[in-house]
Amino acid sequence: MNYEEAVAYIEETPKFTTKNKLEHTKECLKRLGNPQEKFRVIHVAGTNGKGSTCAFLTSILREAGYSCGLFTSPHLVEINERFQINEVNIDNDTFLSAFLKVKKLADELVAEGNYHPTYFEMLFLMGMVIFADAGVDYVTLETGLGGRLDATTAVENPVACVVASISFDHMQYLGNTIEEIAAEKAGIIVPGVPVIYDGNDPKAAEVIRKHAQELGSPAYEVKREDAVIHRITKTGIEFSLDNAHYGKTVFQIPFVAKYQVMNGSLALKTMEVLKDVIPASVDTIKRGMMGTRWQGRMETILPGVIVDGAHNEDGVAKFVETAAHFQEEYPLTLLFSAVDDKDYTEMIHTICEKIKFRNVVVTQVGGYRMVPAGVLQDIFRKEGYEEVQAFEEIPEAFEYAHTVKGEDGLLFCVGSLYLVGEIKSFVRERNGR
Repeated sequence: MNYEEAVAYIEETPKFTTKNKLEHTKECLKRLGNPQEKFRVIHVAGTNGKGSTCAFLTSILREAGYSCGLFTSPHLVEINERFQINEVNIDNDTFLSAFLKVKKLADELVAEGNYHPTYFEMLFLMGMVIFADAGVDYVTLETGLGGRLDATTAVENPVACVVASISFDHMQYLGNTIEEIAAEKAGIIVPGVPVIYDGNDPKAAEVIRKHAQELGSPAYEVKREDAVIHRITKTGIEFSLDNAHYGKTVFQIPFVAKYQVMNGSLALKTMEVLKDVIPASVDTIKRGMMGTRWQGRMETILPGVIVDGAHNEDGVAKFVETAAHFQEEYPLTLLFSAVDDKDYTEMIHTICEKIKFRNVVVTQVGGYRMVPAGVLQDIFRKEGYEEVQAFEEIPEAFEYAHTVKGEDGLLFCVGSLYLVGEIKSFVRERNGR
């Protein structure tokens, strides 16, 4: 079996398996030799911001001299993105080697009349094998969906648990109230292990605080007001987390979205809490924050071109906050697309209510979940934009939007991680790399 066949096999997995119990994942890890016990883990959950928080932590750990694995989802362009070693995506040979080990286990389980690992379970198990084989010191581990029953929760001895922003998403699986969703996310908390959490939503914060207390886990709350933003430019944000540990140190992050200050603050607090476990000077942490890279979340991919995978209510609200800041200085162009299991009508309304664009371009993504470009065009017209250009193909939509943004403007590509992935792939091919 080669790399392409391995990827195809994983993509087919959802068609012949269902969600397994956490005990099944633990059994799989055991039969693989418990690879997760060969490194230390920082476990991160949340609705929005967990991937960025993982990226900040990984960059800091790298700057502190540690070898680090990063496990995240979803991928934007290729599946290898889900596994990084020292901030570099794994190569195809490494992917295939780990896949064959996990596939052998899956075949044995099926032959015994047992379960087959799920799509996400396959990838998680591969990640643990990859990081163990690479001999990393730390792994920043992002949950897939929820927390309590997520495959990643099979890791039983993290050095810290982090819970980023919680909002409404995947409600069919996680619950209909913020409290129910928070309870699922708080399921990653381990007895006695410190938990660092986003305390901006009082209801979610109360659930996390209570759960931590019941488990005897020290809990550290982080709020927006803990950080002071000094400056926002086209290239990033300067802010300080004014407390006894960091003093008035000013940190720089290479992102333009204000919400990244909250994710950065969670990472800073985590490093503070772990200062006796992971010694790192403030200057080291500063360099790590400044050098952080994270795909698809207010990411500048070309001069004046920013992609953002905002694809739910909270993500769109945060996009609007960022775009509102820049519309005071620059004419804005929007390239938008969405898939049909999102409330794209409300997303468009929220965007148009707050932001005035010089140009609006729409396209279509997502295969069987595709919303036709013409449908999106009609919704923007109802919101008051008479001139909306619609393209069925993403490359044509991007080239047009990139041209009309002008030398003086900013182009935001928003509405779906699929859109972000396709654009990044197209730009990479166009630039010959």
